[in-house]
Amino acid sequence: MEDDVPTVTVRLWRADAIVLFDWLMSTDLDTVPISHPAQKQALADLLSRLEWAADTDVTASTAEEIAAAQQEVARDMGW
Repeated sequence: MEDDVPTVTVRLWRADAIVLFDWLMSTDLDTVPISHPAQKQALADLLSRLEWAADTDVTASTAEEIAAAQQEVARDMGW
């Protein structure tokens, strides 16, 4: 049962969540370099959590919101 599985809470900046959701939705996880199958599953789990998170609307982000989030996240990268 899922309630019996230990969990952690991660707070994300909304822009990060939008960027991650957009990337995960457009990425073929079979082509992402991994060293263990659990890494691919963890990415799929992250996508699922972003889709079903009750306190976020990242799944409804428009192309303009995604572009703005990408700019916001990349703004202070320094690389």
